[in-house]
Amino acid sequence: MADRALHVVRAGALTTVQDGGRAGYAHLGVPRSGALDPGAARLLNRLVGNPVDAAVLETTVNGCALRPRSAVTVAVGGAPCPVRVAGRPAPWGVPVTVPAGALLEVGTAVAGVRSYVAVSGGVAVEPVLGSRATDLLSGLGPAPLADGTVLPLGRPVGPPARVDAVPWPAPPRELVFHVVLGPRDDWFTPDAVRELTTRTYRVSPAANRIGLRTEGPVLGRARAGELPSEGMVSGAVQVPPDGHPVVFLADHPTTGGYPVIAVVRAADLAAAAQARPGTPVRFRVVRRR
Repeated sequence: MADRALHVVRAGALTTVQDGGRAGYAHLGVPRSGALDPGAARLLNRLVGNPVDAAVLETTVNGCALRPRSAVTVAVGGAPCPVRVAGRPAPWGVPVTVPAGALLEVGTAVAGVRSYVAVSGGVAVEPVLGSRATDLLSGLGPAPLADGTVLPLGRPVGPPARVDAVPWPAPPRELVFHVVLGPRDDWFTPDAVRELTTRTYRVSPAANRIGLRTEGPVLGRARAGELPSEGMVSGAVQVPPDGHPVVFLADHPTTGGYPVIAVVRAADLAAAAQARPGTPVRFRVVRRR
């Protein structure tokens, strides 16, 4: 329906369409992508009556502003931020009705990095390889939003949740990554492995959806040269020539030639979506090769 659409009035620093991602295509060079904070996206979809894997909007730091062509139910969550509807303050983290033509303003995050906007019916852009997610590395899926973009919406399938408040986890004050060492920890000196697992790093301002870059102790190599490219997974802790670990996130490359010293437990990765530059990062070994 033509009236089931969102007009993007202000796109913000980086706002993308995200869902559960496109699993199963790494052999074609396509990463999973999808929401960096999948728990937030799933919960917001439930609040507005969508299937949990419906496409939502993922904002970065300074939010966005949207105007629906018809009345919709929305919920904004993830990183806490001010929300306004038609110029008036509206609740964060619970379902809200936005009348046709009213302006929904998602403000700058007061903590964390990425806020999510779920809309009844879901964002209904054309799927690519079974997903509507924007992949910043490969370019698959819709382009990051720009001012003036019009996003089609699907038809609502369920009523919004009847809740007054929902418990939301606070953005992390510290990231603790539980890791399995390897497969290439033998490319590093024993001192480097000890540095990784006992010292504190910090999130770099260069962190993005591809990888969480860190600042801190430099990891020294035991071997010179580079590996032939090999497969990479989400959570791989790759160490480029500058010696600073990079934790691969949703839009990571599927192959790479820099050695991977460890792999982060999947359950720990969602917190990286909300870690601001300067957040302390610790790596804790749960298993060795």
